[in-house]
Amino acid sequence: MNRATRIAFNAFLDQQAALNGEDPDTVRTGKQFTVDPSIQQKLIDKAGESSEFLKAVNIVPVEEMQGAKLGLGVNTPIAGRTNTAGGTPRATVDPSGLDEQGYACKQTNSDTHLTYAKLDMWAKFPDFQTRIRDAIVRQQARDRIMIGFNGVSAAATTDKGANPLLQDVNVGWLEHYRAYDAGSRVLDEGEVEDDLIIIDPVDGDYKNINALIMDAVHSLMPAWSRNDTELVAILSDDLQHDTFFPLVNNNLEPTETMAADLIIGAKRVGGKKAAAVPFFPNGSIFITRLDNLSIYEQSGKRRRTIVDKAELDRVQTFESSNDAYVVEDYDFGCFIENIQFGRTPD
Repeated sequence: MNRATRIAFNAFLDQQAALNGEDPDTVRTGKQFTVDPSIQQKLIDKAGESSEFLKAVNIVPVEEMQGAKLGLGVNTPIAGRTNTAGGTPRATVDPSGLDEQGYACKQTNSDTHLTYAKLDMWAKFPDFQTRIRDAIVRQQARDRIMIGFNGVSAAATTDKGANPLLQDVNVGWLEHYRAYDAGSRVLDEGEVEDDLIIIDPVDGDYKNINALIMDAVHSLMPAWSRNDTELVAILSDDLQHDTFFPLVNNNLEPTETMAADLIIGAKRVGGKKAAAVPFFPNGSIFITRLDNLSIYEQSGKRRRTIVDKAELDRVQTFESSNDAYVVEDYDFGCFIENIQFGRTPD
């Protein structure tokens, strides 16, 4: 690490200590410290700035490691009438539509390193400290989207080789749908072939994607939620057509274009707005309100350790947070998987 880089990096460490109310020696000597809740919230906000999708869902701090859902962004019918003259009291309804299933946060480690060579290159820029922060925050945002759509378990020790889409880091939204009430909101097979839904205009379960979505919505969602105007149909890459997803604003700055990982199409499929998001599993369609999806992060439990590892010519950051991926109300969505165009050849 160059002399100028060392000065800039020490200033970065001192700033981390000041922001989080820690002794500078604690941070400089590579001891673990807890991220201040106000800084934790700023990091959550920064993750939203780096991802249009995370900006559309809820990322909120919660006090307890496990508990009842918050019911963010969802509602249920509340209108009604009671004949109080007969002595029956009027009953209230929770408009947030909470169900009995709660949440449980799991520890997620986000351990990274930056080489001396990269830090030397960045040290000449006035935004040296924010470059370090943003490099980590952007990847954490991508990881959260990946886990949300692909996570099926929370293993004691994860294996990126066997689970390149972070399937074993935490239980994501789609897996919650599979588990909810024995998958009552999931369509995963048809009648033409075992364990597949065949799209074929001549010899399939459905003639086209529109028919599949309309049938799934009407058979898997209650009448009062299926026509919600905020519902979108997220399509996997293999089911998309390029004309569905033109960027609305072609004059975006490069940094804003990078953040546009949620693209809402100009056309509709099955009566719902078509959408595309990264890391969504192939052969799948997810009908949902985006604000029905949440990531809860336990407040005051984000911890960080910054270690200058001279023997490896790099700086290592060990960071952990306690996270839960939550579907606020299963009535506001349904999931279709195992979709295939055409019959499987004999």
